Amino acid sequence: MITGVNFQAGAVRPAAEEDFMDPKDVEFFRELLNGMLQDILKKGEETIEDMTDTVEVYADPADRATAESDRAFTLRLRDRERRLIKKIKEAIERIDEGTYGECVECGEDISVARMKARPVTTLCIKCKSRQEADEDLRGD
Repeated sequence: MITGVNFQAGAVRPAAEEDFMDPKDVEFFRELLNGMLQDILKKGEETIEDMTDTVEVYADPADRATAESDRAFTLRLRDRERRLIKKIKEAIERIDEGTYGECVECGEDISVARMKARPVTTLCIKCKSRQEADEDLRGD
């Protein structure tokens, strides 16, 4: 779990002499993750509506190519968001299980700053750095 943190007016600061995330902190992250999830789902619905409502006929092949390129880019973005949805749901499950904020590799607390920057993270900075170094060595 995250070492005691209180969020007030969006600020992150260590809580006095607490060694766990209190229920307010957990609720903050739950609301943040649920908000992220709703935003992504809304964008996905809008994309589907835009793509099904729009029947474009282009006389110019260059215009058609540009439209197809834009459509492909949008679909790639939505695919990334699909993967993020999975991570968000997994983070919410970790909140429900009481393991949110614990590194899945070493079991240590993940820093609050890191959780704020990437609420779906599962690795502390030390383990993430090690993972990235290993990937660099393998050429991933």
